[in-house]
Amino acid sequence: MNVESNAARQRGVTLIELMTVVVVVAVLAAIAIPSYRIHVMRSRRSEATAALLQLQAAQEKFYLQQGRYTDNLAAPAPTGLGLTGRSANGAYDLSVALNTDPSHAGDQSYTATARAVGGGGQTADTQCASFTLTDAGLRGASGSAGIDTCWR
Repeated sequence: MNVESNAARQRGVTLIELMTVVVVVAVLAAIAIPSYRIHVMRSRRSEATAALLQLQAAQEKFYLQQGRYTDNLAAPAPTGLGLTGRSANGAYDLSVALNTDPSHAGDQSYTATARAVGGGGQTADTQCASFTLTDAGLRGASGSAGIDTCWR
């Protein structure tokens, strides 16, 4: 047999080379996919904080016009804020709880809350499970990360 004819016929990829490539791709995917999910979870936190700040601005506008705060997010003005009740991409549900101090007539405040939508990817975020914002601008967060980490 001619050596040149054997070399000319063997132009394909061997099974060992193919398996090596598959293993390398699998290792890279095992590292990249969890890292990507954590990055997406962290970036969605800013969606919650932006939604709460938008809600706060709408509440202040409503207060200037009506002399009180409201817990009606969906109704249009003058009875509500005209918001959807969800964050921009739908990862968080928004709610408002009104607080009235009975010792001071007319004193009213609110606490706005953003909670991850059930069944969504954000429910796995145990470090920043929910966010709160009051009429006085006090920020809060539930979870293991703490307020500063969640609100940055």
